[in-house]
Amino acid sequence: MTLPTIMNTYGRIPVSFTHGKGVYLYDADGNEYIDAISGIAVNALGHAHPLVSEAISLQAGALIHTSNLYGVERQEKLAKSLCEISGMDNVFFGNSGAEANEAAIKIARLYGHNQGIEHPDIIVMENAFHGRTMATLTASGNRKIQAGFEPLLGGFVRAPFADIEALENIAKNNSNIVAVLIEPVQGESGVNLLPDGYLKQLRELCNKHEWLMMLDEVQTGNGRTGSYFAYQQEQIFPDVVATAKGLGNGLPIGACLAKGKAAEVFQPGNHGSTYGGNPLVCAAAQVVVDTIKKEDLCNNAKEIGTYLLEGFKDSLSGNNLVKDIRGKGLMIGIELNNPCAELVDTARARGVLINVAAGNVVRLLPPLIINKEQARQILETVTTIINELAPTA
Repeated sequence: MTLPTIMNTYGRIPVSFTHGKGVYLYDADGNEYIDAISGIAVNALGHAHPLVSEAISLQAGALIHTSNLYGVERQEKLAKSLCEISGMDNVFFGNSGAEANEAAIKIARLYGHNQGIEHPDIIVMENAFHGRTMATLTASGNRKIQAGFEPLLGGFVRAPFADIEALENIAKNNSNIVAVLIEPVQGESGVNLLPDGYLKQLRELCNKHEWLMMLDEVQTGNGRTGSYFAYQQEQIFPDVVATAKGLGNGLPIGACLAKGKAAEVFQPGNHGSTYGGNPLVCAAAQVVVDTIKKEDLCNNAKEIGTYLLEGFKDSLSGNNLVKDIRGKGLMIGIELNNPCAELVDTARARGVLINVAAGNVVRLLPPLIINKEQARQILETVTTIINELAPTA
């Protein structure tokens, strides 16, 4: 038996792309596709952005890597930019969202141990997704991705998503809680939204119990929801926020930002990364941060996201297959009553790349640079293929 040279970990879609430009991708046969998933919220500035390409080229010609044994000027500049935008105090750089969340989990545990709590617990949510390392896998609320990897780690307490009262009840019965880890929008489980005001309530609850409020903004950060970070729409600050995906526009970078007491937890030797925050990825990420700000792409995400959300609610009204349509900025979820994975192939055949999350939610995460005409094409194509599954009444 001859095994494939790449491990069989992905159920790949039968298409391969040769190049991209803006919101478009092109395959080997020259077919053009609107990328309405953008590398699962990664390519915030689209494909082959000239400023990103230039930054990578110039930095690669100067210095790619030295290690974190030394000062890294590009890293220091990017950290300053992120802290200015976020209101946080300092940053740890890794290579992915999972690593950013791992750093957050380690901060919480060390914070608890520093308070004399021998077995610190972190509250995590049902249906959450935080990554595929052992700690982030355990923190995720998805048995499908956990199955076969037991024993999972201890130190996590599961709670219903968006239920403050449930957290209060946990507090009454568990004195070992040190932190809450939550996504402002659950992306992988189907674009599940928190109600307005929830993050403020959570901030008050964490203050009351001296817990760390930790936000997983791996997918929601970097302009995706209409503000640079989703928490900024509630005028609060978390103690820790993890981000990645859109930060590097395709280069692997993750960031764990901390504020106040959380920013003082790590000391030399507590955590590290060989590649994290090297000059190459930081040069690219700096362009992303600067461009999002300069071109007001957060506002574009808000405006185009509203256009898509309202458009789908109008165009799919009366379709008995549609259960719910929800979104925040350029995170749109169209929940159907039945599984709909086949829509990925149907949309691709018509030149639009989409994703189906949780088995029955059409998830759209287009680049932040998308314009209204391109959004209209996504709206029309996705509406058509859903209506073909179940014509409107």
